Amino acid sequence: MTSYTEGLDRRQVGKLRAVLEERGFEFGEKPYAIYSAHKGKLNVTVYEKGPKVLVQGKETEDFVRFVLEPEVLGEAKLGYEEVNQPEMFAPHIGVDESGKGDFFGPLVIAGVYVDGGIARRLLDAGVTDSKRIKSAAKIRMLAEQIRGVRGLEWEVISVGPERYNEMYGSFGNLNRLLAWGHARVIETLAGRRPDCPRALSDQFARVEVLQRALKAKGVEIKLEQRTKAESDVAVAAASILARERFVGWIDKASEAGGVELPLGASSAVVEAGRAVVARHGREGLAKVAKLHFRTRQEVLGEVEKDGEGLDS
Repeated sequence: MTSYTEGLDRRQVGKLRAVLEERGFEFGEKPYAIYSAHKGKLNVTVYEKGPKVLVQGKETEDFVRFVLEPEVLGEAKLGYEEVNQPEMFAPHIGVDESGKGDFFGPLVIAGVYVDGGIARRLLDAGVTDSKRIKSAAKIRMLAEQIRGVRGLEWEVISVGPERYNEMYGSFGNLNRLLAWGHARVIETLAGRRPDCPRALSDQFARVEVLQRALKAKGVEIKLEQRTKAESDVAVAAASILARERFVGWIDKASEAGGVELPLGASSAVVEAGRAVVARHGREGLAKVAKLHFRTRQEVLGEVEKDGEGLDS
């Protein structure tokens, strides 16, 4: 293990700093961090968002087991996941998506089937929510490891922008389109593992939307939806497979079209959209972007009276 992340409360943030100071860690600054410290090849950074601690380096496991858990967290978690989270080791399917909030690129939905042995191997490989992984190279490396785990079943579907724009027009609602994709992935994996009793996904704004989509496909499986579902290793693995496919599409489209396509929906995305239109016209934009985003109006310079007609 060379990387570990855990949420902290404010008291633990201060306690960890005192522990690091006592052990002679050298402190420095990092963007979005409350503090960051290192000693030898071990790095410990506490980020504002959460807050949460990220431990990295060859001595990560020893630091977590013998310092972080007993002196800061006050409980043993590492290696005790089977005891603390038994449901994560029961057979189930985890589903997640990538690209939902990005103006450019496809909507990608992935699913992974795990049982107890598979879940342990994924945890030991360092599988975690893809949003915590900043390196595209690490995403690709973990995705390859995930696909190589014996007994694991996986499925990825990618809805490219042109098809996405057509389907969004038909569904008229992103939640329904997402539910269709989730249901299709669950249907495929449940077909391969008909003994699987449960599927888990992040919670939809309206929980019944995904339930209806599964019912329409005749899939009989217990469905669980919850916030922060990516804390489950099956969902985390699905998020990595989805992100790998999404980032790969962005890289290929950027190279093919001669315009770097940024992620998200920022001002840099607007500028890139305008560059796409300048090179390839409005038709070219429809091949790489989700047109119901408000960003489209900014790219095309469309002004709607009193905000009418602006889609989110």
